[in-house]
Amino acid sequence: MKKLFYLLGVALLLISCNSKQSQKPLNLNVMSFNIRYDNPEDSLNNWQYRKDIAAQTIKEQNADVIGTQEVLVNQLNDLKSRLPEYTAIGVGRADGIEKGEFSAILYKKDRFNEIKSGHFWLSETPEVAGSRGWDGACERIATWAVLEDINTKTQFFFINTHLDHVGKVARQEGVTLLLDRAVSLGGGLPIIMTGDFNADPASDVIKHVTDASNPHHLIHSKDIAAEKNGTNWTFHGFGRVPEDKREFIDYIFVSPETKVFKHSVLNEKLNDQYISDHSVVVAQIEIQ
Repeated sequence: MKKLFYLLGVALLLISCNSKQSQKPLNLNVMSFNIRYDNPEDSLNNWQYRKDIAAQTIKEQNADVIGTQEVLVNQLNDLKSRLPEYTAIGVGRADGIEKGEFSAILYKKDRFNEIKSGHFWLSETPEVAGSRGWDGACERIATWAVLEDINTKTQFFFINTHLDHVGKVARQEGVTLLLDRAVSLGGGLPIIMTGDFNADPASDVIKHVTDASNPHHLIHSKDIAAEKNGTNWTFHGFGRVPEDKREFIDYIFVSPETKVFKHSVLNEKLNDQYISDHSVVVAQIEIQ
């Protein structure tokens, strides 16, 4: 009997080792895309002139998962109709349904299973729909999902947001909440966090995210990318902001164990039309 248990234990150990050895790393094209809300005052840069190239940009980059910001419901519907191969997750930040801007996540429906997903507000009452946090000028929301690659069965936690453009406390408290929730909701899975953080890399807000003394910190994908392309800024205001005044405020953060092969800030225009008032950020990453 002892010999039988011994042989059974050896067999289980070999199965476990072979399973780990056969598990392939997961390669992803991740995008952070502030599409600029549908503002009639944008004239020839209005959404009606940009919606086709916004969808084209996503297709050309072969993005697997996209964190979007400033998406009104009509814009989300435009993207969904032009990108039928993607599923969209998100709610309007003003009422938790369709009112106000979405921080929607889009992912390839033929590549991933959605294990679970949700959202919360960046405020002292994260579960209260439409709640405004601290000194923030607007309601701010985060959308998250646990996605599983259909082929490899590898899971990861993806979270997307848009921090306040006015409130300094709201930005600082917002990233604290984001990191805490990513850890608790992610359950130890690799984390990818995208968004418009309205803060440059040298700010206290971004340093808080990337502070290596915090065991739950994340890494700016650009900092560890083997290849870097594009500008050192992401916000250009449809070209109106002077180049020396433009800031880098759009990010793709990853867990420390993640490999980043390439980080790109895309050109502002496609087919001679501004894609948005922000440049699109793309990272090619590998999750073990």
